[in-house]
Amino acid sequence: MSPSTSLVRRSYALRVVLAVVFGLIGARLVYVQVLGHRHYAALSRAELTQTITVPPLRGGIYDRNGEVLAESIERQTVVADPFLIKDPSAVASALAPVLGLPRAQLRAEVTQHSGFVYLDHRVSTSVAKKVSALALPGINLVDEPQEVSPAGQLALPVIGTVGAAGQGLSGLQYEYQSLLAGKPGSTDLLEAPGGVVLSGGGAHGSAPVQGTGLELTLDESLQYVAEQALGAEIVASHAKGGSAVVMDVKTGDILAMANLQATPGSRSSAPPASGTTKPSTTLPPLPQVATTGTLSGPGTSGYAYVAPVDTLPAGVAEASSNTAVTQVYEPGSVFKIVTFSASLQDGVITPQQPFVVPPALPLGGYVIHDAEPHGTITMTASQIIAQSSNIGTTEIAQRLGETRLLGQVGNLGFGKPTGLHFPGSSPGLVVGPAQWTGSTIGSLPIGQVDAVSVQQLADAFNAIANGGVMVAPRLVRGTVSPSGKVTRVPVAPARRVIAPTADAELVKMLEGVVKGGTGVEAKIDGYTVAGKTGTANIPYANRRGYIPGAFYGTFAGFAPAQRPVLTCVVVLKEPTPPYGGAVAAPVFATIMNYALHHYGIPTDTMPTSATANGAFGPKGTITVPPQVKTEGA
Repeated sequence: MSPSTSLVRRSYALRVVLAVVFGLIGARLVYVQVLGHRHYAALSRAELTQTITVPPLRGGIYDRNGEVLAESIERQTVVADPFLIKDPSAVASALAPVLGLPRAQLRAEVTQHSGFVYLDHRVSTSVAKKVSALALPGINLVDEPQEVSPAGQLALPVIGTVGAAGQGLSGLQYEYQSLLAGKPGSTDLLEAPGGVVLSGGGAHGSAPVQGTGLELTLDESLQYVAEQALGAEIVASHAKGGSAVVMDVKTGDILAMANLQATPGSRSSAPPASGTTKPSTTLPPLPQVATTGTLSGPGTSGYAYVAPVDTLPAGVAEASSNTAVTQVYEPGSVFKIVTFSASLQDGVITPQQPFVVPPALPLGGYVIHDAEPHGTITMTASQIIAQSSNIGTTEIAQRLGETRLLGQVGNLGFGKPTGLHFPGSSPGLVVGPAQWTGSTIGSLPIGQVDAVSVQQLADAFNAIANGGVMVAPRLVRGTVSPSGKVTRVPVAPARRVIAPTADAELVKMLEGVVKGGTGVEAKIDGYTVAGKTGTANIPYANRRGYIPGAFYGTFAGFAPAQRPVLTCVVVLKEPTPPYGGAVAAPVFATIMNYALHHYGIPTDTMPTSATANGAFGPKGTITVPPQVKTEGA
């Protein structure tokens, strides 16, 4: 082979190799710039971006009139990427006066070995603007909603609380967490190598989805009045705490649910001064109105007070939980409605049937007494319930018998869930046939042995007010979309628990309790009231027997008695004096007096004065703060 031929062949081979090489390079370029573009662009972005989770706004919680009880608002949080901060001391010095945080604390945070550190959560808009104006490398602002309550702590045990991470911790906030929370989104913070935030950040990721809100059955104005009245009585009677529930008779809507407790050190060992009388209310005169007896909304002539801030009386605070549904107690004489409703329904008694009531009644190793000592007397069934005779009630229960008595306990909802599904709610503790003893026929009818919740009492009395038909209570009547559309929730079916004739007789008997019995302090000017008092011992938590001197005082009732619209139950823990007729009945009168006028319910008796009667507690008064607004005045 000649040298020239060999040279040609080598030249040809080199051209082939170069062609292959350039072909491979070209193919690689095509793959990188065309086929693999998205992959390498993502790698590029990853060098310059941080993906941040964007929390959603929680759904708001509103009262029945659309007033905001709790809502989530936009806030911004200051974060740092320490890897991009070259001079931590300078950054800390610049941020300290703006954030109001110690310089040493900030310097420690911006020198952490991390690419993402929180510096200050949910700063105000003005602070966020100042941070942004500093344009500090490695310092960014991210969205983080904040839960606020425009009405302060009003109804806090019912509404509940939200943790720093946006998680419902208690109350309705916990129960409806999945609905209220919404769905988080994400966004990319785009930064130059020097740490400066670049325009175009946030173009990638997904938008957060706001949570669905709740429209409650609560009425903010009535809730405020209920808390003020209950709180004033807790202070006046030196009670440990209390609850009050107001319901719409026909729908079961809970219009107010107050749960308060005495603050540490606020209870005095000295009893209230004797001989004090209930002063006149400091509310403006409430005019007599002539509207239909239905509950539709604030009356055009009624007063509706709304507290813009939390203004509970000194010495009381919102309870740690919704005790009206989470705690149970032996109710005392208010539980006598079980015996009387069953006895009337089964024809065991008639309202005017006479009974011989002895001074004491031995029963199963125990002796039943009445609150006031007496000789052998004759009382009608109506007088027995009006004067709350334990002996007379036991005599009626003996005629009724164990089976029918226990059946009516369950029929009125005791020992069963209320249907609210509230977190931590209790179905109560009731005696069954297996626990029945020789003394149970005397203790159960007068409200001992069984333990019930305040809400269960409200349900039972509401059934009596509703002609013997029980409707399930509810706190939520609708959901609210982010656009504001309200969707009503289904209403649970009602059920009859007392025959109509028997119920009508029982209502008249409960009227007698207020007209001339133990519940006279529950009278409301211009309205007939039906109800029942209760004073119950408090048992030891870990052994048999009752705590000396410890009682619950209760009043449960409804108005107007012959065409009821509202039911209310008030319970006070360890008040002085302990009697439900003395401490709980006046609170009932104050709350219901306001509510009846607020909803424009017509009077059904001749008013005895031109002004509303009752006060916020029998020994104390309440003045409406000057900054409080009125609705519908």
